[in-house]
Amino acid sequence: MTKKKILFVCVENAGRSQMAEAFFRKYLPSGFEPISAGTMPAAKINPIAAQAMKEIGIDIEKNSPQSISQEMIDGAETAVNMGCMDKESCPALFLRDVTDWQIEDPKGKSIEEIRKIRDQIEQRVKELVLQLKQS
Repeated sequence: MTKKKILFVCVENAGRSQMAEAFFRKYLPSGFEPISAGTMPAAKINPIAAQAMKEIGIDIEKNSPQSISQEMIDGAETAVNMGCMDKESCPALFLRDVTDWQIEDPKGKSIEEIRKIRDQIEQRVKELVLQLKQS
């Protein structure tokens, strides 16, 4: 059985979309697989975002930001845009039927601010998982 792919996207794929993918893996409903990507991937994961995730027992430090591909877009059952800091590189411009969570970018934020972003992403992922289980 092919798993339904859930695509989490943002510009750099260094914080929000990586956190969303990790939370989706934690609460993973049967038959689904998360992927995260960006339109202009950063060189590495945001270290403060990784620290905030590690505080709750999830390690994303070794993940690598990756570019969104047409194959990812075409293969996704659902696409979630985390929000856009750069309107010209916004992943929502390239996706059809995209859900936009409009979550603030953690880039340049303090650990306290990133914890709030992390918790907001976790809540949204839990809501998404619940919807997927009911459909």
